[in-house]
Amino acid sequence: MAPPSPPPTADDVLELARREHVRFLRLQFTDILGVNKNVEVPASQFAKALAGDIMFDGSAIEGFVRTEESDMLLRPDLATFRVLPWGEPESRVARVICDITRPDGTPFEGDPRAVLKRQIARASAMGYTMQAGMEAEFFLFRPGADGRATTQTHDVGGYFDLAPVDLGEDARRAMVETLQRMGFEIEAAHHEVAHGQHEIDFRYADALTTADNLATFRFVVKHVARQFGLVASFMPKPIFGQNGSGMHTHQSLFRGKDNAFFDAGAEWQLSRTALHYIGGLLRHGRGLCAVTNPLVNSYKRLVPGYEAPVNVAWSMRNRSPMIRVPDRRGAGTRVELRTPDPAANPYLALAVMLAAGLDGVETEAEWREPVNQNIWEMSYRERRRLRIDDLPQDLNEACDALEKDDVVLAALGEHVAAHYLNAKRQEWRDYVTQVSQWELDQYLAKY
Repeated sequence: MAPPSPPPTADDVLELARREHVRFLRLQFTDILGVNKNVEVPASQFAKALAGDIMFDGSAIEGFVRTEESDMLLRPDLATFRVLPWGEPESRVARVICDITRPDGTPFEGDPRAVLKRQIARASAMGYTMQAGMEAEFFLFRPGADGRATTQTHDVGGYFDLAPVDLGEDARRAMVETLQRMGFEIEAAHHEVAHGQHEIDFRYADALTTADNLATFRFVVKHVARQFGLVASFMPKPIFGQNGSGMHTHQSLFRGKDNAFFDAGAEWQLSRTALHYIGGLLRHGRGLCAVTNPLVNSYKRLVPGYEAPVNVAWSMRNRSPMIRVPDRRGAGTRVELRTPDPAANPYLALAVMLAAGLDGVETEAEWREPVNQNIWEMSYRERRRLRIDDLPQDLNEACDALEKDDVVLAALGEHVAAHYLNAKRQEWRDYVTQVSQWELDQYLAKY
């Protein structure tokens, strides 16, 4: 195996930008809700930007800082520099993902990327590296006359369907080609179960790279969809009566080149590390939900009958529990958390998953027994015997569970936890005070 390439220097990036005729550079980061943000600078400012000397007003970003302490610096991770593969060849745009620091250079505790880096450092101190892969499903909808998104789909396709019924095939292929030109290794792309629903799977990587890739993936999918006259949405459950979109997250711990989850001589060929990691995810499963399933709408996906989990349990042979262990062993041994949805902030989601798993490893958490029958068809008594808990049924309950979970709160850090919970509680209050069409249909004429 060839040794890894040394990280690029600022001079390397400047030379590449010159060769590729880059005229504008987007300094990309995310707020605590996972929304992509960027500050764009012209070529005359590239050297200053790559040196981390571009300042912005943090008070204008969701969950960052108050007005009186607003100055923040964007410090680029030079390894993430990519030229966007569209636009005029002689006037290109590139992007680089940034960490956020205070003016004195110290990491900003409200930066979601810094939250994930803290957990990666914790894993490293224990001798582990997290490898992760996120499968983010999405819908392609037709825009309305005003250009805004509707829930009218472009096809009547189903799982793995091809043309002629899958009219989004050309758009999906263009998305794959664009992602490949940006350095993604695409493993599969296909139609999902619901009408207008799609999935593109890219190769697993270390946790930070995977989070960076997911943030880029969402941006590229939306951009390419617009080129085809479509609107891409990562909303978890846009259509009543159809499957929602998940973001199943595959994860494992490595010690050097060895998968720490694999033990050829153990039951199920799962090591104690893997089983304790599963135990940690089970222990904190309810506390994770406000982060991995962050919207009011997220909990309309987590209902029985639509291939989404509703119970805190694990299995190797069915998809109704929260955790599934795929059949592959050896280097491919991994745990699949099926709860998350693609509205989640990928940095915070991976951080709290890793924190929960590491807590399980550190405390030798009990993993219970795998549940290989369909939980949806079990009696209440049988679920109690197997100690199968329910996932939160709405965002308010998920916030309650988060507030009680010291491990997940500690992973987020005091700043992010406080601002995140405040934003989610407000979202819930806004939702429950609305009068919906369902209420009008049910009650207006009757009472």
